[in-house]
Amino acid sequence: DVRAINMVAQMDKEGFGACTNTGACEAVCPKEISITNIARLNGDYIVAGLTADKNYK
Repeated sequence: DVRAINMVAQMDKEGFGACTNTGACEAVCPKEISITNIARLNGDYIVAGLTADKNYK
C-alpha cells in the first residue's frame, strides 16, 4: 500500500519512527499510538515493499 510507504518515508524525513513491535515505541509515543497500530503499519509496509510497483517513485 502506497500509504504505508509514504508514511514511513515521512517519518524518516522528520527524524522519528523506526518503531518495532516490542512496545518501547508505544510507551514513549507523544501521540499515544498503540502497539496494535504500530504493528499494522509495519506489516503494511512490508507487504507494500514486496508488492509495490517498481516504477513507483
